[in-house]
Amino acid sequence: MLGHSTVKLTENYGRLRPEAVAAEVRKVGRDGTLGPPRMAENQSGYDIRCEWGAQGIASLRPGVAVVVIVDVLCFSTCVEIATTRGATVFPHPRNDATARRLALEVGAELAGPRGEGGFSLSPVSFLGVPRGARVVLPSPNGASLSLGNARTPTLAGCLRNAKATARVASRAGRRVAVIPAGEKWPDGSLRPCLEDWLGAGAIIEHLAGSRSPEAQAAVDQYRASAGDLEGRIRACSSGWELADRGFGEDVVLACDLNVSEGVPILTDNAYVVNL
Repeated sequence: MLGHSTVKLTENYGRLRPEAVAAEVRKVGRDGTLGPPRMAENQSGYDIRCEWGAQGIASLRPGVAVVVIVDVLCFSTCVEIATTRGATVFPHPRNDATARRLALEVGAELAGPRGEGGFSLSPVSFLGVPRGARVVLPSPNGASLSLGNARTPTLAGCLRNAKATARVASRAGRRVAVIPAGEKWPDGSLRPCLEDWLGAGAIIEHLAGSRSPEAQAAVDQYRASAGDLEGRIRACSSGWELADRGFGEDVVLACDLNVSEGVPILTDNAYVVNL
């Protein structure tokens, strides 16, 4: 009688030549399922790679020279605006006692909630940041991902600095991982979001090298939306929510394409600009 794994093989690979089937048999795990291709999760057959969130970083980071975090609304945009004006930004995953302690340790101001007059995850709040300012910027998405990269060089990319980010990333090496951060559902799970997908595509478009299908899909979506980036992002869930809360100007700033040459680079757990 055919075993469970053999049935799966005959169903899925019945049209393959015998030697191809034999190769797949060697991949069958103890649970009877087919093992993934070697590059299935880390896109290792391509120079330019793209995957979502923390699991994407964990998968892609070992094989690349640099990681680009894309959190358009609004961590990466805030960091670009702040650092281009001469500030240093310390990412932190939560606005809690640990963030307050970090701010004290590094002599920085702790960013607070939007609309309360100080620095926050509102890009508008950083337009007047003084040169030399030091800010701890909590974010459950972009900041958390920034701190999860061990020793891999890490950049903060967005629409505003997409072309410049690609240029700096290329200097680090041919193999680049572009990570759209996404948002979080109430249960903490990842919610892929349009603005980060478009931001990733805008950066990848300017990167030389072979692209994974995921990376190419991001470029395709960006090109399809390039004629009305602001309109698309305003209408998507994240953009609509911000505009509805009175932060429509944040969306406008975030959608300014290639207006900045500043590329924030994570150095000693803080973002500083590369111009």
